[in-house]
Amino acid sequence: MLRPGKLTFYAKKNEKENYRFRTWLKIHADPEELDEKFFRLHHELFAEYDCNRCKNCCKRYRGLIPVDEVGKDAAVLGLSEAEFRTRYLKEQFDAEEHAYQTKSVPCDFLQEDGNCLLGDHKPDSCKEYPYTDQPDRMGSLLSFLNFVSVCPVAYEILERLKKEYGFTSATPV
Repeated sequence: MLRPGKLTFYAKKNEKENYRFRTWLKIHADPEELDEKFFRLHHELFAEYDCNRCKNCCKRYRGLIPVDEVGKDAAVLGLSEAEFRTRYLKEQFDAEEHAYQTKSVPCDFLQEDGNCLLGDHKPDSCKEYPYTDQPDRMGSLLSFLNFVSVCPVAYEILERLKKEYGFTSATPV
């Protein structure tokens, strides 16, 4: 598996091929079979990978705190809701996500040791990233291509899917 430091280079190098593969999947792959392959590869690869060695997702994205979790997260840190919002959250509310974003990139909750300040209370969006074990992968292939430049496991899943489907740069779309 690629080291996090090499990921951006290889993702950029393979970008055109990855978009061609996405198009090929949209035309040729069975959505249920694709979901099964994603699910299997997700569990196989994450079983062997320690996300604390990387934390690219925390380094490159803001955290997303659902409205109904603000009070609970504040309590975990021993803060009032108002203190928590002032210290960690952007003022504007993301109505589409029904959540607040953290103020900073990297995420305000990323600690130097790679752990999340919120511990087990970190948001589901963080726990589920890169969403490769979720249903309807066919419908989210475009966003998944963004994840391959951030997450070594997502990158590896894409490369293994190419092999499983017999896709090469010469495969006609």
